[in-house]
Amino acid sequence: MAERLAKFMARSGVCSRREAEEFIKQQRVTVNGEVVTTPAFNVEGTEKILFDGEKLPQIDKTRLWLYYKPVGLITSHKDEQNRETVFNNLPPYMPRVVSVGRLDLNSEGLLLLTNNGELSRELELPKNAWSRRYRVRVHGRIDLKKLESLKEGVCIDGIEYGKVNAVVDSQNGTNAWLTVTLNEGKNREVRKLMKYIGLDVARLIRVSYGPFQLGSLKKGEVKEVAQKVLQEQLGSRFKI
Repeated sequence: MAERLAKFMARSGVCSRREAEEFIKQQRVTVNGEVVTTPAFNVEGTEKILFDGEKLPQIDKTRLWLYYKPVGLITSHKDEQNRETVFNNLPPYMPRVVSVGRLDLNSEGLLLLTNNGELSRELELPKNAWSRRYRVRVHGRIDLKKLESLKEGVCIDGIEYGKVNAVVDSQNGTNAWLTVTLNEGKNREVRKLMKYIGLDVARLIRVSYGPFQLGSLKKGEVKEVAQKVLQEQLGSRFKI
């Protein structure tokens, strides 16, 4: 069955579908010796497909890993400033993977990794509304009314943020730990929301993404999700 070239590339694990579309526009992909210039190109999978002159990895079964991202790593395959990346710090036995969403440089905790770029795209889609839960240490005076107002959604600098549930777990003077749960995951969303209500984020740890939990993982550790669990959690919406 024919499918879009970008989707085929994503399923090979070489990149995400969005990245594949950009690579195609940059004329870095050939099919049977011909440069492809538009993402609106279908393939059967039997063609000779090269990316930057190299064959795509053989499509493997879909796999998913839980990774505890430490502070100080960026979620990118390459960085123009030569900073340390998540992917340069993974165990050597790991295949090429892409991340499900991102965690910024100063955030830590659960990052999902997969060898299937299509799965990454599926898990990021807002329509799936998978909750992301964070433990957040903040500094400042907590206004409970402002904290409660986040449940209705807010607009910050022209950007609409959906409903967010924030609960105070503990408080000691102007320092507190919150549990923050949201369903979108816009860029630096938690930090911007906390600043909006007058709080500075001192530490941000993602502890869950949908049904997947950070659990007892230590910083830098990776744990593969069992195929049975993948099938149970994703089989109804994605072909595993």
